[in-house]
Amino acid sequence: MTRKKICVAGVTGLVGANLTKKALSKGYFVNGTTRDASNTNKTKYLKKFTNNEKLVIYEADMSNSKSFDKALSGVDALFITCLVPIYKTTDGIPANQLSKEEGKSNIIAPTVNGCLNILQAAKRCNIKTVIICSSTASTNPDIPVEIKNEVEHWSNELTQIETKKYTSAAKTIMEKRAIEFCKENKMRLCIFLPTGLYGELLMPSHLEHNPYNWLYRLMNGGEPRHKICPNDSISMIHTEDLAELFLAALEDSRKEGRFFGVYQSLHWHDIYLECKKYIPDMRSPDFSQPMSAKVTNFDFSRRDSLGIKLRNFPQMIAQTVEGLQRYKDGKL
Repeated sequence: MTRKKICVAGVTGLVGANLTKKALSKGYFVNGTTRDASNTNKTKYLKKFTNNEKLVIYEADMSNSKSFDKALSGVDALFITCLVPIYKTTDGIPANQLSKEEGKSNIIAPTVNGCLNILQAAKRCNIKTVIICSSTASTNPDIPVEIKNEVEHWSNELTQIETKKYTSAAKTIMEKRAIEFCKENKMRLCIFLPTGLYGELLMPSHLEHNPYNWLYRLMNGGEPRHKICPNDSISMIHTEDLAELFLAALEDSRKEGRFFGVYQSLHWHDIYLECKKYIPDMRSPDFSQPMSAKVTNFDFSRRDSLGIKLRNFPQMIAQTVEGLQRYKDGKL
C-alpha cells in the first residue's frame, strides 16, 4: 500500500513532533510547518527520526494563511497541532488578569483566527481530511455530569469568558468555528481532546511544557508542582499513543467528530505517589488536605473505536522519567 503524504502544522511542538516521529516510522511522507525553519536548535532533532528522508520542513505562520500553501500542496490530510494554549500576552500579562476585550483579542483571537487561516489554506489546496488537536478544556459543561462524553458535553464559552478562563474559551470557540467551516466545505474533521501529555522527551524545548517541567525539577531536587496536593484530578495520555489515535482516525474514513485523547483521570495524590516510585528522593507536596474529590469519568467508546491500546500511568511515568534522565545525562 502506498503511504499517504500528510502535513503536520506545528512540527516542532510537543504534539507535532511526536506525531511526525510516529508517522515517519509507519512510512508516511510528512510536510511539517514551523514558524522558523532556520531554527536548527529544534529542527535538528527531527532529523534524528527514522525515515527522516521522508520529512520536508516548511516555514509557515498561522497568522498568514497563504504561508501554508506550499506545505499543503499535494498532501492527503492536514494535522493542526500548533494551537498551543496561550496563558499570557506577548507582554507577559497572565490571561486571568485581562479584561474581557483584552482576553478576546490577546488570547482567544490568535487561536481561533489561526485555525481558520490554516483551514482556508486547506480549502485552497483541496484537502478533504483535517485532524485538529484541541483540549478537554472544551468539554466541561456548566452543570457537572457523572460521565463526560465528547459528543454531548461542551464547555460554555460565555461562562469561560465571564470567569476569565480565556485560554479554555479559545479552545471551545475554535472547535465550534472549525466544525462549521469543515461542514460548509465538505471536509472530514476529527478533533482530539487531550490533557497531560507524558512520554519520551524529543527535544529540549519541550521541557517548557508540564509535566516535563515539574518532573525534571523534581529529578533535580526542586519543588513539586504544588506546595499542597490539590484535592482534584487530572487526565493524561502518552504522546505516542495520542499520535497513534491521530493516525488511526486518518486511516478510517468513517471517523469524524470529537474524540477524547485521554487514557484516564487520576487524583493528584495518586499521581505524586506514582512519581515517587521513579524519583525516590523527590520532594513531595503537603498531603494534609482532604483527598476526597472524585476523579473525572469519561465515556471512552469513541476513543476505543479507533482500536489503539493505551499505556497506563505507571508506564507513562516510567518512560517520561527515563527520557528526562537521558537528557540530564546529555544523551538526547
